[in-house]
Amino acid sequence: MELNDTRSSYRPHILVVDDESMIREMLQEVIESAGYECSVAGSGEDALEILARRDTDIVITDIMMPGISGIELLLRVKESYSSDVIVITGYTDEYGYEEILKKGASDFMSKPFHLRELVIRLRYVLRQRELVAERNKAYESLESTNQQLLRYGEDLNDTILNLKAAHQELKESYLDTIHRLVLAAEYKDEDTGNHIVRMGRYSSYLAEALILSDKEVQNILYAAPMHDVGKIGIADSILVKPGKLTEEEFEVMKTHTVIGAKLLANSRSEILQMAEQIALSHHERWDGTGYPQGLARNKIPLVGRIVSIADVFDALTSKRPYKDPFPVEEAIDIIEKERGKHFDPQLVEAFLEGIDEVVRIKQGVITAGDTTFPDVSSLKR
Repeated sequence: MELNDTRSSYRPHILVVDDESMIREMLQEVIESAGYECSVAGSGEDALEILARRDTDIVITDIMMPGISGIELLLRVKESYSSDVIVITGYTDEYGYEEILKKGASDFMSKPFHLRELVIRLRYVLRQRELVAERNKAYESLESTNQQLLRYGEDLNDTILNLKAAHQELKESYLDTIHRLVLAAEYKDEDTGNHIVRMGRYSSYLAEALILSDKEVQNILYAAPMHDVGKIGIADSILVKPGKLTEEEFEVMKTHTVIGAKLLANSRSEILQMAEQIALSHHERWDGTGYPQGLARNKIPLVGRIVSIADVFDALTSKRPYKDPFPVEEAIDIIEKERGKHFDPQLVEAFLEGIDEVVRIKQGVITAGDTTFPDVSSLKR
C-alpha cells in the first residue's frame, strides 16, 4: 500500500520510542514508507539523547518502559522541546484519553491499532503544527512590519495606508487558515462547508438579538464555526459510525471539546480566544449535566450557550450518518422542551422569536458550495 506524502520537499522527523525492537522496526518501516524521516530509541533515556542532537517534529512513545516511562518522557519533551507527542499504550484501563491530553500529548492511541490509522494521526498532528507555524509567522510578519513602519515612517499618510492594508491581509490570511482547519476537522461530512457557515450565521444572529456589541457579533461569526475543531483528533471509526456509539466510544467523542480548546489555546487573537471558549463549553448544559466540566447556568460562557442552541438546531435539521433530518417544526418543539434544562431560557426565547430569520439562514442565505466567512454587515436586520 502506497502511503507516500509528497506535499513538500521538507521531510518531518519522527522519533519512535518503545522498548520492544520488533515494534520499533515495524513503526519505522511504516513511517519511512509514508515519506517521513524516522529515528528509533529503545528507552526514554536514549530518546532524550536523540532530541538533544536533532530537531524532531513528533515523538511517538509507549508508556510502559524500563527507566524513564512514557509519561515522564512526555513531560520532559513538553518542558524542553517544541516537539509534539503521540502516546500509545495497551494499558487503557490505567491511562485515560483526557488525562494524557491534559499532560500535553497531541494524541493518544490504544494498542492494537491499524498502521494506516497511525499515518493518518501523524498527518493530523503535522498539519496542526503547520497551522500553528503559519499563525506565528503571520504575527511575526506583522510585528516586523510595525517595526519598519516606526523606523521608516517619514510619510504618515502612506504609513497609515500601508498598515491598514497589511492588517487586512493578515486578517484574511488567518481567517483562511482557520477555515481550512475547520474543514480538515470535519472533511468527512459532505455538508461541512454549509454547516460551518450556518453555525457562524445562527450564532451571530443570536448575539445580535441579545444586543451584543458589533465587535462581539463579528467575532462570534468567525469563532462559532470552530466549535468542533477538536474532532480532528477523533478516530474515523467513531466519527462516521452509522449506529449508536458505545459508552466507551462516546467518552472518546466527548474529548473533542478538550482537544479543540487545547488546539486554540494561548492565542493573542480575540477571535481564537473566543473560539477556545466555544470549543470547550458548547456541550455544557444549563442544568449542569453537560460536559466536559459540568458547568451550569451563567457559569457557562455566553458564547458557549449561544453556539449550543445553534449547533443542536442545525444537527436536528441536517442529515447525519445515523439519522435523517428532522422537520423544522419538530426541531423547534424539541428546543422549546429543553428550555431551562439543556438551554438558557433567555436564549430559547430569543431563538424562537427570531425563528423566521433562523429558518431563512437554514434554507436560503447561503448557496451550494459557498464556504466563505461572510461580512457581519450582511446579517443586520
